[in-house]
Amino acid sequence: MNFQQLRSVRETQRRGFNLTDVAQALHTSQPGVSRQIRELEDELGIAIFHRSGKRLTGLTEPGRQVLPIVEQLLLHAENLKRAGADFARASSGTLRIAATHSQARYALPPVVRDFRAQHPEVELQFQQGSPQQVARLLLDGEADIGIATEALALHEELLALPCYRWTHSVILPLGHELSMGELTLERLAAYPIITYEVGYTGRAHIDAALAQAGLPLKVVLSAMDADVIKTYVELGIGVGIVASIAYDEERDAHLHAIDARHLFADNMTRLALRRDAYLRDYAYSFIETFAPPLNRRAVDEAR
Repeated sequence: MNFQQLRSVRETQRRGFNLTDVAQALHTSQPGVSRQIRELEDELGIAIFHRSGKRLTGLTEPGRQVLPIVEQLLLHAENLKRAGADFARASSGTLRIAATHSQARYALPPVVRDFRAQHPEVELQFQQGSPQQVARLLLDGEADIGIATEALALHEELLALPCYRWTHSVILPLGHELSMGELTLERLAAYPIITYEVGYTGRAHIDAALAQAGLPLKVVLSAMDADVIKTYVELGIGVGIVASIAYDEERDAHLHAIDARHLFADNMTRLALRRDAYLRDYAYSFIETFAPPLNRRAVDEAR
């Protein structure tokens, strides 16, 4: 049994049983991938994959039992490498951060600035995606730390640590009639809405507030990027609802913002990591820079 066999099995499942894609990912040949899988199956005495001719079509029942063990073995191998690197290159390395657009655009810039000042030899690699994609990158071992508002706490394999609460704001063109008088759900529901896609940046709380009040939500445009939302609000397409952190008085001087915390429930941004992943020293430092209460002791106790 060897790690190349284990990687072949893991990548085959991840890439939809397409051996051509697996071979490209592992920088080998398709016959080589097939041979590695066959050799592991022979050693274990089971068929891991269903076959139709030469094609793999899915996991067998034994394969479904074996795959989590394969993933754990490969994760522990990666942990060993990182543990060794901590001693060999304590101050340098790579930290992979997966985050939603809102976090990467608005919450993380000062964190990255301060972290880089403390750890100039660490390379930061950013990946952006939906909360579900952030969770998947963590689960697949392709990110060390994930930051999002939704979805991260839904996976038992992930430790999702609360970081900070935030609220929404309603964004309007200057002089809009909603800026005059008290902002209520009834008044807001009378206008076309531009806000986040379902599953992003607290959208669930927006939907829930209007549904509970028995009011329609007339979304005319949805996006995962607050800058896109603000652009179309400026064009007069509709009224925007964005994370309050996404509005800056100087940068967005052509727009007016109203604090909507009295209309929608607070949201919680979480930082997540795999419970069984090894964290380099500078990973702990990044976490504490992002959320100061989450020092190394607090993180280890939570894990």
